[in-house]
Amino acid sequence: MAATESLSGPNDLDDRERAAVESLLYRLADDEFVIADRYTDWQVRAPTVESDIAIANIAQDELGHARLWYDLLEDFGHTEPELIWERDPETFRHSTLCELPFAEGDWADAIVRSYFYDEAEHLRLEALEESSYPRIRDRVGKIVGEEGYHREHAENWLRRLVGGDEGRERVQEAVDRLFPYALTLFEETEEDAAIDDLGIRTRSPSAMRAEWIETVTGMLTEIGIDARAPATDEDGRVSTDELPDHVGRGGDHTDHWATHYDEITNTYDELGRDHAARLMEDPDDE
Repeated sequence: MAATESLSGPNDLDDRERAAVESLLYRLADDEFVIADRYTDWQVRAPTVESDIAIANIAQDELGHARLWYDLLEDFGHTEPELIWERDPETFRHSTLCELPFAEGDWADAIVRSYFYDEAEHLRLEALEESSYPRIRDRVGKIVGEEGYHREHAENWLRRLVGGDEGRERVQEAVDRLFPYALTLFEETEEDAAIDDLGIRTRSPSAMRAEWIETVTGMLTEIGIDARAPATDEDGRVSTDELPDHVGRGGDHTDHWATHYDEITNTYDELGRDHAARLMEDPDDE
């Protein structure tokens, strides 16, 4: 199928098309949902009132983006409890960057993670703007503007933090710790060939990762932070030696994820819920 040919609606996809669309949607939704919840760890703990409000707003934005992608998975008959609250945590497909707990009391960790994630998200959204699947293409515009603010927030804070010796040291430590995990945002699965062949995404993960590496290492070098570009093959794929032990895309998560998921679903479980109430419905879904 040519990349410019539109796919059918959710009820008319063949098995290969449906598997490709669902695989991509799970990764998009799970990344946003898990990192949004991680950001809430910083609420009322950020270094200034303004940064506290900003990280809360970013968490809310990411949660809203996750909902947009989960809603598309509901097109295929999945329910919200099945997608989130009653799901086997091993079936989540988010990058392990999203699930790692923050280094205690280290605002640099939150900022570096946000910068890495939002630069990757910018590239991933660009690759969906002309998606052959109309339901994905129609949602991208809602997300792009908010992600631009997230990138600006993270970059401004990075420049602020490296203004002193202690801040620069903390940023360097966070970069060294998180860079390998950030690479997992672009790890491929067996469905990726179909995703690209069907035009659901217009750039491959390896191509996006190569641009991401160039962008973030250039920015970090500019502000005096050492960021060694990892070795890649001729197709832009990173050696497994450059990646952490747990990538996430195939369900191989760190030990932190099971604990994190229990915290996320604790209230739902304790109240004996069988559905998640919403204050209002998305008008686009009516």
